Amino acid sequence: MLNEKQEKFCQSYVLHRNATEAAKAAGYASSSAANQGYRLLQLDEVTERIENLEQELETNVDVIAEIEKQYEYAKINGHTNSAIKALELLSRVRGANSDININMDEDTLESAIVGCLNVLGEDKVYSLLSKCDFTDFEEDEEDPSTESITESDSEGIVDPPYTEDTNSSVTGLE
Repeated sequence: MLNEKQEKFCQSYVLHRNATEAAKAAGYASSSAANQGYRLLQLDEVTERIENLEQELETNVDVIAEIEKQYEYAKINGHTNSAIKALELLSRVRGANSDININMDEDTLESAIVGCLNVLGEDKVYSLLSKCDFTDFEEDEEDPSTESITESDSEGIVDPPYTEDTNSSVTGLE
């Protein structure tokens, strides 16, 4: 039998999938939340309750479609951090290895990379390039040999392909 804090921890853990955050939400002290969360996840009755809650949880919201909408909105409106966060969530929802079965030829890979670079923006791309081992790249806006990507250059660029079929409803959390 779980006490009130343990039950709150289980319910919060199902939502957040983070033991520290769940422990804080359940009322454990912030300073000990990481330890308490870890300790609670070691208890059989807690893990069993979490499994039961996950089985009971059902939603008709198409989570993937909603996250994709958020990504598109962020990308279109130049919210780079939000776009990246949405991509991270999509990666988790779809599974980190979901793109293994995609046949990525050189042209497709190049288009995908350029699409990602466009999301990051010119300043961030230059910053990242300067960190690469293979180049002595230095940002010099006065240098005419330095080319920048313009909107007209990127018109034919597409996001990486995704072929996995998505369901319109999600049952449980993974």
